[in-house]
Amino acid sequence: MNTTTTTATAADLAFVTRANASAKTPVLFVHGLWLHATSWQPWVERFDAEGFVSYAPGWPGEADTVAETRRHPERVAGVGIEQITERYRGLIAQLDRKPILVGHSFGGLIVQKLLGEGLGAAAVAIDPAQGRGVYVLPPVQLRNALPVLGNPFQFRGANAQSQAHFAQAFGNAISREESDAIHEAVTIPSPGRPLFESATANVLPNSPAAVRVDAERGPLLIIGGGLDRTVPAASSRRVFRTYRNASTITEYKEFADRGHSLVLDSRWPEIAAYALGWLRFVGVAPASETADASA
Repeated sequence: MNTTTTTATAADLAFVTRANASAKTPVLFVHGLWLHATSWQPWVERFDAEGFVSYAPGWPGEADTVAETRRHPERVAGVGIEQITERYRGLIAQLDRKPILVGHSFGGLIVQKLLGEGLGAAAVAIDPAQGRGVYVLPPVQLRNALPVLGNPFQFRGANAQSQAHFAQAFGNAISREESDAIHEAVTIPSPGRPLFESATANVLPNSPAAVRVDAERGPLLIIGGGLDRTVPAASSRRVFRTYRNASTITEYKEFADRGHSLVLDSRWPEIAAYALGWLRFVGVAPASETADASA
């Protein structure tokens, strides 16, 4: 197993310094499998323009660039959910204010874990990977996961998606041309371990895929894609239902015509706008706005 430990990078330190020196609410973006942290860059720029201070850190072992990460898949091999979560815990511990957490796919699971631990002001989980308590496994989802789950050696390995697989799993709701362009720009090899940990979440008592669904926490928005084949809407709805006894705000929004690429493709601004509107609705706005309102 990869025993990579993540130390603070120059980008981490720059973000922490910038966030703590400002009156703005920090935002952390968490990507999922097969995507590089730079896939969030348009969202970072959009949230910054709205008055937040935003950052998309990479996973343990992930290089600063797509090209470098592709050259060294062994650096991410064997990295699991707990190691990824700890990466973000360490960063949050350096912030003066709790951040807003936005995650996609496995990033959606990670932000739920962090929110349940009291480490976020609010969270948006988009097409979240399954944690404990989610028993739905649509056939299309199983088919997309089989290349990894069907090979036990992938537990300690890393794998990349071909253009064809990416088009089927991520890009089925967009043109093949756009899907291939996204694949070329932001896809990277990813560890297989998180998929195995998610798949066994309901049978292992100390699963790292467990989320504290009954914890006192900040507001949570779960977003699903009606055409998603990697995390089908039925799965996202089931994640939402695991919070049925929660005493804090938990909401679900489904975009009927979107696939797993909904945070990446040309229509991402609609998803971002909805998330921003929801954050304002639940009272989690840039700190500068809050200060202006109370003046």
